[in-house]
Amino acid sequence: MTTTTTGPSRPDLDLLQPVRVLLCDADGNLFPSEEPAFVASAKVTSRFLAEHGVHRVYDPEELRLATTGLNYRTTISALAAEHGIDMTGQLDSWVKAEQQAVTAHLRTALHPDPTVLEPLTELAAHYEVAAVSSSADVRIAASFEVTGMAQFFPAERRFSAEDSLPVPTSKPDPAIYLHAMTELRTTAAEGLAVEDSVAGATSAVAAGLPTIGNLQFVQAPEREARRAALQTVGVLAVVTSWAEIVDLLGQARAR
Repeated sequence: MTTTTTGPSRPDLDLLQPVRVLLCDADGNLFPSEEPAFVASAKVTSRFLAEHGVHRVYDPEELRLATTGLNYRTTISALAAEHGIDMTGQLDSWVKAEQQAVTAHLRTALHPDPTVLEPLTELAAHYEVAAVSSSADVRIAASFEVTGMAQFFPAERRFSAEDSLPVPTSKPDPAIYLHAMTELRTTAAEGLAVEDSVAGATSAVAAGLPTIGNLQFVQAPEREARRAALQTVGVLAVVTSWAEIVDLLGQARAR
């Protein structure tokens, strides 16, 4: 395989030599879940607004572009604040409604993808792999099941900013990465994050982790802007596939 890294410069392979744990974002990184998830999420969001007297219907693509990398708790709280909606006593119920709708839809929309499964199998032979997500655990667990990745990400190596922390939060807050490193008994120097979103990369970099930006599932018209934004956040490199990540880490091990 030939590495076609698109970062600002070729990454310093010495920084990758101590790596023993890969901390992988899930949605939009390990599987193309962003677009189908927002089909279901937009319906719940529009229903939420309608029930509170706001005549605003969100298109799935509009909602995706506005909130990629954020979890639904953050999204609906921001919309409630924007429209002056009092969320007292109802935030959790709407978060749960969105989780159920999205999880059900992803179970039918996602499928195993050899362009991820084959590189991931190779990586798992050399590294401990873990999932670090803003999404609810029930959503990412279902996604791993239908994409054939559940074997790589058992419950003890899945970390959700919605469910794993004492107080739910969302990327770009680094809390979920810091929590994951504590639970995995690893340090930032021994870890490598792989992220597709700017919010996610910001979270990982703020936690001190070397980070690779992955554009594999980013839509073609958005790639140049996403690449530039990821570089600005401070990622080591930007790649266009999981195969390139295998290449980079293989070269680091060879050194």
